Amino acid sequence: SKNNQVLVQVVKEPISTKGPRLSCELSLPGRYLVLVPFSDTVNVSKKIRSSDERKRLLRLITSIKPANFGVIIRTVAEGQSVTELDKDLRNLLNNWEEGMKKLLKAKSRDKIIGEMSMASSLVRDLLNESFDAITVEEESTYDQIKSYIRTIAPEKEKIVKLYNGKAKLFESFGIEKQIKSLFGQTVSLPQGGYVIIEHTEALHVIDVNSGNKSNQESDQESTALKTNLVAAKEIARQLRLRDMGGIIVVDFIDMKRAENKKAIYDAMKDELKADRSKHTVLPLTKFGLMQITRQRVRPEVNIVTKEVCPACNGTGKIQASILVADKLEKDLEHLLTMQNIAKVQIGLHPYLHAYFTQGIMSRRVKWFFKYYKWIKLIKDSSLPVTEYRFEDESGEEIELKVKSETE
Repeated sequence: SKNNQVLVQVVKEPISTKGPRLSCELSLPGRYLVLVPFSDTVNVSKKIRSSDERKRLLRLITSIKPANFGVIIRTVAEGQSVTELDKDLRNLLNNWEEGMKKLLKAKSRDKIIGEMSMASSLVRDLLNESFDAITVEEESTYDQIKSYIRTIAPEKEKIVKLYNGKAKLFESFGIEKQIKSLFGQTVSLPQGGYVIIEHTEALHVIDVNSGNKSNQESDQESTALKTNLVAAKEIARQLRLRDMGGIIVVDFIDMKRAENKKAIYDAMKDELKADRSKHTVLPLTKFGLMQITRQRVRPEVNIVTKEVCPACNGTGKIQASILVADKLEKDLEHLLTMQNIAKVQIGLHPYLHAYFTQGIMSRRVKWFFKYYKWIKLIKDSSLPVTEYRFEDESGEEIELKVKSETE
């Protein structure tokens, strides 16, 4: 009924104009298990294929879980001992009990149980035996990660290291440069082809191109297949890297043979197996388009690597430089003859500076003979080619009182 308080969980962050998605079906994720209060079922991740392992995990968790609590067994639980699983379950139960104590005194909109820090949740989801070092720049984050690893995998505590270098951590390891290059509109492929990624409000469009250097195969079909296979691998990586979600349409290079189209479809499915987000891949259409849907839980990472050109405002066209020169000379004449400004200096783009000062009898020298005043020209590369600025001796801008005829 109205004004009753309900315990809810945010399952999806607000994206663009959409608000957050809330659910009354609560769940607490751990390293190996997900605790589901007010349920009594045990489910095993579909990615665990072995029927024997599924039965073992099902039997173990059913025997150790308390009543009125459901459990989802995560993929990483495969092969783990009962001790590790029990430890993870106890931690989750403790978190739930602490939250229930807070709930007794909680007011509307209060946070009862929060997700752990971003750094710790990444470690929880990604840490495995292959990790031999985790380098952290910030001391507080270092302490968080170290204490968390101490609780879940004490033998791995030594691999956490605090970075003390002079340069920033990402710059020192070359990650900063890679991130900036990877988030561009065009992504190069090892074989010489490239991929163009465009974002729209409704969907993401990815176009695969062979480029000039990928004609090493005997025929066009083989070239297309080879480039498409490499592109499939890179596209799967870009989806994870940028956390792209919603509908993604991929325009692969056209291929005629059905077996080649199937090979691309199978390759994309294999590459996306490692993706933790829910996804669906459809086979190529008659037009060579592949449709992919991918779950989007948080706003996608999109680093802007292009800006609107200040000179043309994105149109790709600017006023002809010869017209700019004529306009500047008319404005200068107006200042010197109509406004009677004694001393004028002009800030302008280096290109215009070169145009007005070129040769012995340059345009500036002709101004001197015409007005009997030497005009100082100052190079300013921050100004577009089509703009200039009149200044007095102190560097203050002089405004034209009457617009020139060309405006």
